[in-house]
Amino acid sequence: MIDDSPLIRRVLTEILHQADDIEVVGSAEDPYQAREMIKQLNPDVLTLDIEMPKMDGISFLKNLMRLRPMPVVMISTLTQKGSPITLEALELGAVDFIAKPSVNVSEQFTQYAKVVQQKVRTAATARVRSFKPSEVKPLETLQGAKFSHNKVLAIGASTGGTEAIKEVLIRMPENCPPIVITQHIPPVFSSSFAQRMDRTCTINVKEAEHGDKLATGWAYIAPGDQHLRVIQQGGSLYCQLDQSEPVNRHRPAVDVLFNSLVEVCPKNTIAALLTGMGSDGAKGLLALKQHAAYTVAQDELSSVVWGMPKAAIELGAAIDVVSLDKIAQQLLSQAVKY
Repeated sequence: MIDDSPLIRRVLTEILHQADDIEVVGSAEDPYQAREMIKQLNPDVLTLDIEMPKMDGISFLKNLMRLRPMPVVMISTLTQKGSPITLEALELGAVDFIAKPSVNVSEQFTQYAKVVQQKVRTAATARVRSFKPSEVKPLETLQGAKFSHNKVLAIGASTGGTEAIKEVLIRMPENCPPIVITQHIPPVFSSSFAQRMDRTCTINVKEAEHGDKLATGWAYIAPGDQHLRVIQQGGSLYCQLDQSEPVNRHRPAVDVLFNSLVEVCPKNTIAALLTGMGSDGAKGLLALKQHAAYTVAQDELSSVVWGMPKAAIELGAAIDVVSLDKIAQQLLSQAVKY
């Protein structure tokens, strides 16, 4: 682990030592010290602070992913200021991020420790990719195509999902059907993520608000800590947000979004389950398929963590299984109006 705070290093070391299957092989207070230790110790996973003296975490991550790609979990401050930097780290190839631990002893610390341990375990199995600037444009093969006005595209993702979603949205033409998205992400980060996608993509992207009417050329991302559902009123579809109990330990949960579409417009839903840990979304995707929706799952080779798509495939929930760079084409081809 790399962190300039001795206290944070001590707390994280204690948390990770509690897990029988995780060994802390070393800790460093700055990237220069870490560089030599990585060569000597060859760790499976690296935790990396973002703000450090001598060299910040982003600069170190850029060099690391260029010269020696490996699974990295960023240690982030969950603030409005910190979220864009953390999202940049994910774009550069970091697998995931965790909040800096609170020094206060509380009943929540045990749960926090479990989250840290699970994220490190997941990172150890992740498919690491080197950073490559994206030069993808909306799909030229579908430029000028007309899409059915009543179709809805639905996407679910978790670990590795922010970049996977970007790879799908960046290919969408401005007249694409409305897109609803659930990504497992904390509250502050969902807003920054939506803003980042809006700047990057041809289509309009926003953090979903309660009562938003689904519109052509728009994507709606579930806010962190709120479930996103699609409801029908007067022949139109709207976003509905709530803070009901977590599903599959998540809020927002992909199953909540997918199951809401089963209720209102399954035959007009085109759904994709992308990279992520666990199985959230698999049962919802199956329910959509059973109600005549088109369903697709991301393949193993292009997934950072092949958990959620794999669970869906094992249930028989996916009509097709394709690589990430083909997901947008697959979704749009089902929405073309002939």
